[in-house]
Amino acid sequence: MDTYLTENYQTMENEKMIVKEQPATGEVAVQKNIETILRLEKENLKSRSTAEHIATKVTMFAGSTLSLLLHAAWFGGWILINLGLVPGVRPFDPLPFSFLTLVVSLEAIFLTLLVLISQNRMTKEADKRANLDLQINMLDEQETTMILRMVQKISKHLGLEEEINESAKELSEETDVNRVSKSLDERSDK
Repeated sequence: MDTYLTENYQTMENEKMIVKEQPATGEVAVQKNIETILRLEKENLKSRSTAEHIATKVTMFAGSTLSLLLHAAWFGGWILINLGLVPGVRPFDPLPFSFLTLVVSLEAIFLTLLVLISQNRMTKEADKRANLDLQINMLDEQETTMILRMVQKISKHLGLEEEINESAKELSEETDVNRVSKSLDERSDK
């Protein structure tokens, strides 16, 4: 009897070792999903135009602390020089700093355009992701409906159909996405 227990215990220990050496199924799925997301992001990066790349880089820099500090130093220096407060440097843009106003206005115009380019690109990417999410959710809904139908058939086969309530029967029917969308639109208009 002791030999039987020892052999079974040893077998169980060996199986545990095998399980420990292999990643859990959830981990494999997570890694696969991460790789898929990274691949999609790389494809997205490759599909950007040169203008979109430049716009992204400029807007990232413009939104940085370094950019804020450089602008503060630039404006401060410009004002100090043109107020005549820096010895040995002759003012070149006297009050009301017309040239500074021109430069800052032009910078604002170009920066605004670059931000809009970046936002347009981000909107396109968000739309693609939203469409992908919708497709996956619709497939998931179809799979769930199929699983519910199978569970109901198994329950019926086992004689447990009395326990299936109306909401379970309703959930096992295919969802009409157009009807749901129309209903949502009607409720949001009110």
